[in-house]
Amino acid sequence: MNRLRLATAWLDGCSGCHMSLLDIDEKLVELSEKIELVYSPLVDFKVIPENIDVALIEGAVSSEADREEIFILRARSAILVSFGDCAVTANVPGMRNKFSLEDTLSRSYVENATLGKCIPLDNVPKLLEYAKPVHEYVKVDYFLPGCPPPAGVILSTLTDLLNGRLPAIEGKTRFGA
Repeated sequence: MNRLRLATAWLDGCSGCHMSLLDIDEKLVELSEKIELVYSPLVDFKVIPENIDVALIEGAVSSEADREEIFILRARSAILVSFGDCAVTANVPGMRNKFSLEDTLSRSYVENATLGKCIPLDNVPKLLEYAKPVHEYVKVDYFLPGCPPPAGVILSTLTDLLNGRLPAIEGKTRFGA
């Protein structure tokens, strides 16, 4: 039996969704028999592979690097899941959207800095004008809200997808919880 090829990505977010994924605890061992993790911040694969069955995307699209990664993941994934409130709504990263990009960078790197007051231009991803949810850039097949989504809901979602069913999460998670 072929295992489900799973990718996870962490865009602009806090990693809480990945922490909740790890909170599946001992069920991860059972899942590992059915899932092959082919790309994730949890492993050390640097290249996004082809033929991904399911991609869980955490975080908002806030930088050019995020945008490039999400386009590649969409092109190479059969099912793409917006994973958590930041991916679904832009949530906390989107709080900067009411300010200009210039004001945001200045506030972060100049006004609140005690040393080296300058906006970095090299070796950091270039921020986009706005942080946006994933579906504003690519087609999303499934939304899994929550900040973070509860571990049990992540498990049931993956189990449903493994069994060829649409995940049934109504009443199991909500925005902000």
